[in-house]
Amino acid sequence: MAKHVTRLGGLLAAYQRRDPAARSKLEVFLLYPGVHAILWHRVAHWLYLRRRYFLARWISQHARKKTGIEIHPGATIGRRLVIDHGMGVVIGETTEIGDDCLLYQGVTLGGTGKDQGKRHPTIGNNVLIGSGARVLGPFTVGDNARIAAGAVVLSAVPPNCTAVGVPARIARMNGKPVYYAGDVDQIHVHDPIMEELEALRRQVEELEHSLTDTRRRPA
Repeated sequence: MAKHVTRLGGLLAAYQRRDPAARSKLEVFLLYPGVHAILWHRVAHWLYLRRRYFLARWISQHARKKTGIEIHPGATIGRRLVIDHGMGVVIGETTEIGDDCLLYQGVTLGGTGKDQGKRHPTIGNNVLIGSGARVLGPFTVGDNARIAAGAVVLSAVPPNCTAVGVPARIARMNGKPVYYAGDVDQIHVHDPIMEELEALRRQVEELEHSLTDTRRRPA
């Protein structure tokens, strides 16, 4: 019992750290749908592991109606998952989520078809997934990664990287550790394609200036 109370306290504290609107643990516990969805999921997952599939699914659908967050009872979720707002979040059956992750509204952790077995993503620790992002398929999103808002991710994301765009491209962070989920930052996105285009633009301008200087020189 004490272990469960400690885990609940850690979950509520995670919401307070990552949501400036959270004034107290009591407010978070009573009013935050993400917390309610996780607590219902713990019960449903316990039943699912004991092959009480119908009852587990009934609980998950009840939680969906109450919170707008759909978590399949088969999904494995680590500690201190924060679901900010949460409306429209969908987490598939074989999804695995690590500790200290942050999901925004409209996120889908889904499959790509009728494949059997593992068909949903594995999310590492301390991962931030922005609003409306889609992560589809049985691959891994590494620790400390970030999925930008609106991105559609169809392949693995290495640790300490950002996935940007549709379909998503990978922005590497030069091996430096990053803590997107802790920083709660889904806006300042590093886009390597735009940086390359900007570098090409500067090179073209330099070439144009060089050509102009050459033409002005007396023969």
